[in-house]
Amino acid sequence: MNSKEDQYARQAEEWTDRAYADAAAYLSHRAALVVTLGPLLEAGDEVLDLACGDGGLGQLLLDRGLRYRGVDSTPEMVAEGSRRLGARAAIELGNLNDYVPPAPVAATTVFRALYYARDRQSFFRHVARFTEKKLVFDLNPRQYRLDEVLADLRVAGLGRVALRPFFLPQTVALPGPVVAVARALERSGPPARLALRFRFTYLVAASR
Repeated sequence: MNSKEDQYARQAEEWTDRAYADAAAYLSHRAALVVTLGPLLEAGDEVLDLACGDGGLGQLLLDRGLRYRGVDSTPEMVAEGSRRLGARAAIELGNLNDYVPPAPVAATTVFRALYYARDRQSFFRHVARFTEKKLVFDLNPRQYRLDEVLADLRVAGLGRVALRPFFLPQTVALPGPVVAVARALERSGPPARLALRFRFTYLVAASR
């Protein structure tokens, strides 16, 4: 077990509540974009959440009428996710590079974990084989060149891409009115792209 995996194992209990200053606001916004960015998800669609941690996103997606399957490589996270979501969801142990769901899924999500892909292009091709509507993931444009990521998606057959800046901070809880302003700024075009040079991430929805 490497140091990162050991950290996740030790902190699995109540991971979501500790990892986010305002988990409800942050994950609610993320869940809304999983549903609406790119091809629309409908009630009954299944979302496969790779590197799901303790399944914190799962509750928000289940509340929207979706089915949820989480996969994580840390046994303690899988146990915590199973405790959190119970019989409403399937939480499994697996590596995002190799895992294949028992049946195709409508959407696959990968948040805060793209760097675990051994080879990004191969990972996108792997996911495309069992994902029917879209792949949704977060992307730090200061860490990865956007044009290179888009090229890898095209090679994987996922060339239709919708991008949305995501301006809710993970480690700071914002008052409700400020949250509304941050969401509005995500749609501001050039000012949003300027902000992304210094902070924040994109949400990417890639489809055929």
